[in-house]
Amino acid sequence: MAATRRPDALPPHLSDKHKHVTCASDAPTYTSTPEYAGVYASLGIDNSLDLDELRREVRIDVKSLTADEMVFDVVGIDAPIANALRRILLVEVPTMAIEKVWVLTNTSIIQDEVLAHRLGLIPIRADPARFEERGDSESNESNTLCFRLTAKCTHNADKSTDAEPYTGARVLSSQLTWVPQGDQAAGFAAEPPRPVHDDILIAKLRPGQEIEVECWCEKGVGKTHAKWSPVATASYRLLPRITFHQPVHGPLAAELKALCPLDVFDIEDVAGVPTAVAARPRSCTVCRECVREPAWAERVSLQRVRDHFIFSVESTGAMPPDRLVRDALGVLKQKALDTAQLLKDTRAQADGDVDMAGAVGAADE
Repeated sequence: MAATRRPDALPPHLSDKHKHVTCASDAPTYTSTPEYAGVYASLGIDNSLDLDELRREVRIDVKSLTADEMVFDVVGIDAPIANALRRILLVEVPTMAIEKVWVLTNTSIIQDEVLAHRLGLIPIRADPARFEERGDSESNESNTLCFRLTAKCTHNADKSTDAEPYTGARVLSSQLTWVPQGDQAAGFAAEPPRPVHDDILIAKLRPGQEIEVECWCEKGVGKTHAKWSPVATASYRLLPRITFHQPVHGPLAAELKALCPLDVFDIEDVAGVPTAVAARPRSCTVCRECVREPAWAERVSLQRVRDHFIFSVESTGAMPPDRLVRDALGVLKQKALDTAQLLKDTRAQADGDVDMAGAVGAADE
């Protein structure tokens, strides 16, 4: 008899454990995802991966999008895939960053290597898709951006009491000037490369001190150096699920509402009776204040949905967050294609080895 597809045919108590992580007052329970295809074999239920089912169930819902931050839900995947997407966002989406610093003059108190390090960590707004990775090749307009920085501190000629005593004492990222190479001026006329923020402090000078450097930006990824990481944060959490085992009315409803530090619960009039409801479940951080006491644990159940991930991505400003997510999904897709091709090649090689062994055996006979 053919096995039934999972997990809709599971008994209710197993289906709940399959779909949710229960957050008890002391610790989470049923935290492991049942990946083994035969885990429900005794019930005649097939738990193996079905690609058609995966395509139907997976979806992405964008909840908010600003210039620097994006919050979106990914539904229908397991934790390993969600974590792979998070790690790709951190270290495998390419950006442009300062890689080489040619120090022409530096009479400040900052050592050359520290100055170069500070410059390298300044986020650069430039589309990495328009550049190639330099590798061992010579620097040219297709793989390198050039910036110059010239700063000098002098005494302020204005002697009024409210005037600054020095001019040029603070060296800021806004003083980095892009120097086009080749035909870059025409190609980037609409949006010239620049530091993301103009107010990043690079150094402080005093009269007689000056800095003159030339910076070369190259394309790279965060796993090579953190300066190429395009995100300030990339994190996810499971969607909270709050269930009432019995209605919470009257004074108990007000008590439950007061228990939650994030105002997840609200009180609504249900059939003329004040009743507690979970009005804002997405705000829940699973602090478990609402289930800490045994009396409340009997009334309220706190869970997380196992296949519903709430992602939060904050860009450094080098690229918009929605672009980062698209690029990360592209990297993840390419990894899957490369793995599939590797498995195909390995199987073909193994089949060839078996055929060769059979031919040798027949020749020996």
